Amino acid sequence: MAANTKTWQVRDTESVIVGNEALLNQSHHLVAMTRVRNEALILPDTLDYLADHVDAIVAYDDASTDETVELLRGHPKVALIVANQAWERDINARKRAEGRHRGLLLDLAREQLPHDWMFCFDPDERVTGDLRGYLHGVDAGCDALRVKLFDAYITADDQAAYTSDQSLLGFRRFYGPEQRDILMLWRNHPGIGFAEGDGRTPRGMQSVMTDLYCQHYGKSLSVAHWEETCDYYVQHFPYETYGVKWEARKGKAIHTQSDFGNPLHEWGDALFSNAVPMPTTK
Repeated sequence: MAANTKTWQVRDTESVIVGNEALLNQSHHLVAMTRVRNEALILPDTLDYLADHVDAIVAYDDASTDETVELLRGHPKVALIVANQAWERDINARKRAEGRHRGLLLDLAREQLPHDWMFCFDPDERVTGDLRGYLHGVDAGCDALRVKLFDAYITADDQAAYTSDQSLLGFRRFYGPEQRDILMLWRNHPGIGFAEGDGRTPRGMQSVMTDLYCQHYGKSLSVAHWEETCDYYVQHFPYETYGVKWEARKGKAIHTQSDFGNPLHEWGDALFSNAVPMPTTK
């Protein structure tokens, strides 16, 4: 199904900040887009990691209260930032807005950063391998790619808190076998786009393949961050679908098994061969 989206407009509470102006109006192979809020802890490593893979980055900052915008503006691979000054407190309205935020980023990228591929990522994700080299070999008939994502976990022998001078890739030793196939990459085809209410997955793809692997660190930066994450989902997401689950996880940052009761594995073949398929939305 085609996206059938309108051109998204910048609102009064939003401003477009130009980062590295030299990136604009140039042809790029791979551009990355992300939504962020208060990611100053991991953002320096995230941007340096992306710099090895992508040509340019566009970001939507959702009313951060830390140094997130300044870090984005100062990185040479960041071309454009949409800075939102008004945090939406209504849970349902905020969820509906995700599609508009990403649709706005995609419109800006198509207008000012002509590209072959778009990479839609979260700051706490690390796709392993040579992303740029891999895309050069993708069959011309494929217009989107899902990546196999696994959660990293804090364990009793591996619970030191992440610090901003560390590399996040490979930071934790153990991962849950639950595999979520997340659509992260798509070609710059005009029929692919976001509608209001969409999450991180656009619509309009015709041929989607699944490959590559991704480490996800949302559950494993530190014990303190785990507790903050639990509180965030309880307070800012629908309680029936998110809050009740995360409320039950409070005080349980250190794991001997995954949140779904499965054995943990080190990154590699043992993890992949024991993968447990999960729903494809994140």
